[in-house]
Amino acid sequence: MKRHMIGALALAGAALIPAQGTSQAQPAPGADEAVQRQIGAEILFWSQAQRDANFPTMEKLFPGNVIKADPAKLRALPAGRPLPIPAADVDAFMASMNVAGLIVLQDGKVRLERYARGLTAEGRWTSFSVAKSFTSTLVGAAIKDGYIKSLDDPVTRYIPDLAGSGYDGVTVAQLMTMTSGVKWNEDYTDPKSDVARMFLEPVPAGVDPTVFFMRKLPRETAPGTKWAYKTGETNLIGVLVRRATGKSLADYAREKIWTPAGMERDGFWMTDQTHAEVSGCCLSVSLRDYARFGQFALEGGHGVVRDGWFADATRAHAEVAPGGYGYGYQWWTYPGGRYGAQGIFGQGITIDPAAKIVIAMVSAAPKASDRALTLQRLAFAQKLMEAAK
Repeated sequence: MKRHMIGALALAGAALIPAQGTSQAQPAPGADEAVQRQIGAEILFWSQAQRDANFPTMEKLFPGNVIKADPAKLRALPAGRPLPIPAADVDAFMASMNVAGLIVLQDGKVRLERYARGLTAEGRWTSFSVAKSFTSTLVGAAIKDGYIKSLDDPVTRYIPDLAGSGYDGVTVAQLMTMTSGVKWNEDYTDPKSDVARMFLEPVPAGVDPTVFFMRKLPRETAPGTKWAYKTGETNLIGVLVRRATGKSLADYAREKIWTPAGMERDGFWMTDQTHAEVSGCCLSVSLRDYARFGQFALEGGHGVVRDGWFADATRAHAEVAPGGYGYGYQWWTYPGGRYGAQGIFGQGITIDPAAKIVIAMVSAAPKASDRALTLQRLAFAQKLMEAAK
């Protein structure tokens, strides 16, 4: 069964894909945004030394918005009984996978917490597609707040400039489950793929760059009939949330995730050329706060979303691979009722509701996605869960 999960998780990617060539330049905030975007498009071609240096400091390279934490609302993560697993096994796994941080919560208590590669509890690490599950939660909050009336609404109700495109007749739910039927190429190695070209084309003044690109895509199948992983559609979800709420994603995330989840550190969300957050990726968060977000989802969202939202969001609305692997509302679903958020280069949050376990991991893996590396991560996560039980 594990081999099926590999194909599913290998699809979890980022919105920034390599352009031609590479660059060693590292502009500070405020530098020309076109230069910053070009470098962002080359993340997959960074050397290991660049990944180690840059994944925890993306705010030094790219423009973005800060999500402020509220110290008065901090959720404590008390120490629990240490996980009965040899320290040497943890060290060996982290070294072999280039893991910078690993934490295991059970019943909201820390049973294991380890750091490496220069990361500390005070630092942040980039999420890549783990951000998609944060974006999903903002949709749940916007429904609870009345900004989004229903997941059955057409996307064009909230993004009318998609009218006349392949998104005619596509619902918000189909966007959330990546079953729009719109054609998309998510090949990270192809500079001509949709995900590679998305932020590289000139955009007319006053036009949202995500909408500008996505409205040109053709219809491939009828809405709701085919699942295909599309980072561009998560970026569209971000546009939808911003337009429905009238707020930036950073501000809404502070209100609906950071404060109620009791986050300890500020977050950083990278932005496009219009200063709008790239909602399909690019969120930098501390390890403990990734775990707090997982705990927040496990506990049902503390009234931020309607009752049952997370149960619905984290069940399979589309089958990804045989054996119980599927996709929900921007969450991956696994056998045994488990679910998670996944990003390239080894980022992840894995949740086992039955055992009340949350595992968060941040890494600088040597490859964006790789079957063998993913198998090893899955096997070790299973080992951690068995030890916790």
